Amino acid sequence: MSNIININFRTIESIGDLENVRRLESIIWSEYESTPIHQTLTAIKNGGIMLGAFIDEKIIGFQFSFPGFNGEKVYLCSHILGIHPEYRKLGIGEKLKRLQKEEALKKGYDLITWTYDPLETVNGNLNLHKLGARCNKYVENCYGEMQDELNEGMPSDRFTVEWWIKEEAVEKPNQYEFDNDSLVIKVVNDSKGYPVPLELDLIKNSESGFLFVPVPSDMQTLKKYSSELALSWRMSTGQVFTHYFQNGWTAIDLVKSQSNPALYLYVLGYVKA
Repeated sequence: MSNIININFRTIESIGDLENVRRLESIIWSEYESTPIHQTLTAIKNGGIMLGAFIDEKIIGFQFSFPGFNGEKVYLCSHILGIHPEYRKLGIGEKLKRLQKEEALKKGYDLITWTYDPLETVNGNLNLHKLGARCNKYVENCYGEMQDELNEGMPSDRFTVEWWIKEEAVEKPNQYEFDNDSLVIKVVNDSKGYPVPLELDLIKNSESGFLFVPVPSDMQTLKKYSSELALSWRMSTGQVFTHYFQNGWTAIDLVKSQSNPALYLYVLGYVKA
């Protein structure tokens, strides 16, 4: 698959293409969870956006968004992004998000929001590190109990991210200044090399510099190794993110740990009210 270069990206509006999107959803997740055509069609006729990635005329990825309103502001709610299992790790997700930004600007949006699991570092790397979105809202068990392979057995906690698409991207340092005092979860690796969360630090009150929240580099592999350890990470990180978000901190980046290959680090910056 690495030699495939002829991937085309475009907006989707026809019923035939929308049915192909629904079928792709069924492959990625399940028939039960695929979005009905009448819903996607209505959304794109009323400010929503459906994007597709194609090889020839075969759809291999998609992104679906619809308008949102919080009582004060209209924004674009980015609902689902999916890639066919045979075509992942080709940068398709990032290209769909870049195209989403272009189409959203054409429609007059300046903000795109969406949710993702903060323990899925591939998503975090795309959303925060590459795109420049940020998050200061943690939602516990956002979607209730989910039965698909990625989410089964874990509370569906989520970040709600904001991508302000008219703002200039903030240039991030190649490497953050880091010491153990800025790590808010102490971690050790077990005998198999898997990270284990230990002491939580919820008393930092500095309003300068950065704080770092460690998360496992490969949550799905860790979950197969030990569901109890996976749940421990969910509970520990949930407590930490909730605390610091409520106290003025925002997740602005996700980077690999330089000292422990089993970890990624969320970078928190303090934002004055």
